[in-house]
Amino acid sequence: MQQTTNTILMVRPVNFRMNEQTAVNNYYQHEAEGVLPDTINTKAQQEFDAYVKKLRGIGVNVIVVNDKIETDTPDSIFPNNWVSFHHSGDVGLYPMFAKNRRLERREDILETLENEGFIINNIIDYTSAEEEHVFLEGTGSVILDRVNRKAYCALSPRADESLFIEFCEDFEYMPVVFVANQTVNGKRMPIYHTNVMMSIAENFAVICLSSIDDKKERKNVIKQLKADGKEIIDITEAQVNNFAGNMLQVKGSNDECYLIMSQAAYDCLTSHQIKTIETYCKILSSSLETIETCGGGSARCMMAEVFLPKA
Repeated sequence: MQQTTNTILMVRPVNFRMNEQTAVNNYYQHEAEGVLPDTINTKAQQEFDAYVKKLRGIGVNVIVVNDKIETDTPDSIFPNNWVSFHHSGDVGLYPMFAKNRRLERREDILETLENEGFIINNIIDYTSAEEEHVFLEGTGSVILDRVNRKAYCALSPRADESLFIEFCEDFEYMPVVFVANQTVNGKRMPIYHTNVMMSIAENFAVICLSSIDDKKERKNVIKQLKADGKEIIDITEAQVNNFAGNMLQVKGSNDECYLIMSQAAYDCLTSHQIKTIETYCKILSSSLETIETCGGGSARCMMAEVFLPKA
């Protein structure tokens, strides 16, 4: 079992814009005022292409699929929310909060992976929960410690506790449940995705502990991470707002590990935090300004990790 993979699935956008359906509880999204929709999409494509080029440059196997022009899927650039790929050959399909995001789920993407030589044994489909208005948005909602078989989940309108427990039973993970908040107009509101405030790498975890207001829950999260020998790199809420929690460790050529993040995330880290990360792996950053501003997601959201076995 490995925590990191060398293969990443990414979806190139064709209709990228601020998704009005997700903005209701994603407080990181903002209108790009005075910018034409075509310009926003072009800028997002440029950021996407530069990012893919950097990943391939360090030896990451990036499988790029183009979004379809005929579906209105402004958030297709974030595939990790609707699908997850596991060592067992199992694939998880997830219920999505925004109706237009449900159109992102595409069978042909699974066929693309099979054509690349990956084996899909079983599809575990949670999407019927949408009928009950129950959601769990993939590895946006669930942070997996694959080696230690623990799954971390910050409950929110997009992360239902009972469905998370069901996921843990199906995929054999021990659930670690908590609520992570952010301050919005003076009020504490749930952070919409766990992967905005937390990232687990092989030897360390980047996490905003101050977002977990409940002291018991915070203590438990610290205890679980420390029990598995993870060094905790604590980030602030201001750093979360710059997507410093939205990182992913991947393998480049010769199994060398890299922590992938946006330029904004890198720029807001302290020299001590950077030094700590670099004791474990190299850092790769890329400018994702348009994608972060309009999409409210960042580097990690754009990568769906592929752990499927090869034929």
